[in-house]
Amino acid sequence: MPIPHIRRLKISPEVHPDGLPGPRRIYAALALLITIMMAVLDGTIMNVALPAIAHDQGATPAHAIWVITAYQLAIVVALLPFSALGEAIGFRKVYLTGVALFGIASALCAASPSIELLTAARVLQGLGAAAIMSINAAIMRHVFPHAKLGQAIGWIAMTVSVSAAAGPTIASAIMAVASWHWLFLINLPMSVLAIAIGYFSLPFNASSRTRFDFISAFLNVLTFGGLVAALGNMGIDGNPILIGAQFAISFVAGVFLVRRQLSRSRPMLPLDLLKIPVFACSIGSSVTGFCAQMIAFVTLPFYFHDVLGYSATMTGLLMTPWPLATAVAAPVAGRLADKYSPIRLTGLGMMVFAIGLYAITFVPEGGSYAGIIGALALCGIGFGLFQAPNNRLMLTSAPRDRSGGASGMLSTARLTGQSVGAALAAILIGTGGGFELDTIMMVASGAALASALICEGRRHALRTGLIAANV
Repeated sequence: MPIPHIRRLKISPEVHPDGLPGPRRIYAALALLITIMMAVLDGTIMNVALPAIAHDQGATPAHAIWVITAYQLAIVVALLPFSALGEAIGFRKVYLTGVALFGIASALCAASPSIELLTAARVLQGLGAAAIMSINAAIMRHVFPHAKLGQAIGWIAMTVSVSAAAGPTIASAIMAVASWHWLFLINLPMSVLAIAIGYFSLPFNASSRTRFDFISAFLNVLTFGGLVAALGNMGIDGNPILIGAQFAISFVAGVFLVRRQLSRSRPMLPLDLLKIPVFACSIGSSVTGFCAQMIAFVTLPFYFHDVLGYSATMTGLLMTPWPLATAVAAPVAGRLADKYSPIRLTGLGMMVFAIGLYAITFVPEGGSYAGIIGALALCGIGFGLFQAPNNRLMLTSAPRDRSGGASGMLSTARLTGQSVGAALAAILIGTGGGFELDTIMMVASGAALASALICEGRRHALRTGLIAANV
C-alpha cells in the first residue's frame, strides 16, 4: 500500500488491547523502524567521519572522540527517565517528541561552527535517540498482537544489525561526494517522514498519569553516567583517582536511587520487575551476552588490521558477515519464538554464539578468509537466535501497563553489557603485553557461556515448576 494512502487513517485515541488493526499496524511499524535505523546509524557513522571532523574543526583526536562519547552518554542516562515518562504521559507523545528533537539536533550538528557546539548538539541528539530507543519495544507491544510480537521484535533486531553493518559503508559513500555535514542532514527528511507517518499511525496507550520524579531522574543520571564514564576511562587507562571518584559517585547515587525507588508503586528504575524471575533472568542473560558481543566487536578489528595486516577496507568487509548473519537469523528466531518456546531458543543461540567466538581462535594467522567468515557468521547466527526471543521474554513477562519500564530496562541492559565489554576489551588488549587473541576470545566465549547458563537455568526452573511462566 503506497504511503499517500495514510491520509485515510484517522487519529483515534482508542486503546487497542491486542495490537493495531489493518494497515495502521504496518505504518506504525514502518515509522518505528525508520527512527531506530536513524538512531543506530548515528551511533556508527561517526567512527568513519571523526578524522575529517577533527581536521575541519581544528580539534585533537582526544577532543573529537567526545563527539561519539557525548552521544552515547546522553542515551545511557536518559533511557529509564524517558521510559518512565512514556508510561506517565503516553508512549506516543514521548516518541514523536524524541524524533522531532533528533531531527532538530541533527540540523544543529550540521551547522555547528566548533567542536564544542557540535558536542553539545550531539548531547541533544542523544536525548532524542534515547526517547526513541527507550520505548520502541514497548510501542511494538501495542502495535502487534501478542501472537506476532516475536516477529516484530525480530524486525527490530534485523534493523539494528543491518544499520550497524551499513553505517561505515554509508558514511564512506557520503563523504566520497560531500562533506561530513551531510551525515547529519540526511536525518532531516527521514525525521519528517517518520513524524508524518507516526502521527497518524502510532498507537495510544493508557497513561498512568504518575507524576514524573525529577529527583530520581537526576540520581539515574549520576548512577549510570558515572558508571559508563568510569568504565570508559578504565578502557583508556585513565586517571585512577578520576575513575575511583566516578565509581564512587555512581555507587552512592545508585544507593540513594534504589532506596527512593523501593518506596514507589511505579519506580523509574523498575526494581519491581526484577522480582519476576523470567524478567530478571532475561536481563542477566542480556547483560552478559552483549558484554561478550562487545569484547569481540572491539578487539577483532584491531586483530585483523594490526596483527594480520589487513587494510581498513578488508577489515570492514571481514566484520560484515556477523551483523548480516544476525540480520537474517533474528527475524526467523522471532517467528519461531511466536510458535515455539522462546526460552529454548535463547539457550541454543547463546551456545552457538559461544562456539563461534571460540572457533575464531582456531583460524590460523595465515589462513584463508573462509575460516574467519565462517566463525563470524556462526557468531551472528547464534546471537540472532538469542536476541529476539530473549527480548520477547523480557517484554511479555512484564505486565502490559509496565511496557515502558520493561523496554527501558531492555535498552539499559544492552548498553550496560556493551560498556562493560568495551572496558574489558581495552583492558585485555592493554595488559596482555601483546595481542593475545586466544585469551580475549576465551573471555568473550566465557561471557557468552554464562549467558547460556542463565538461559538454561531459567528453562530448567520453568520446566520443574520452580518459577511460574507468564509469557
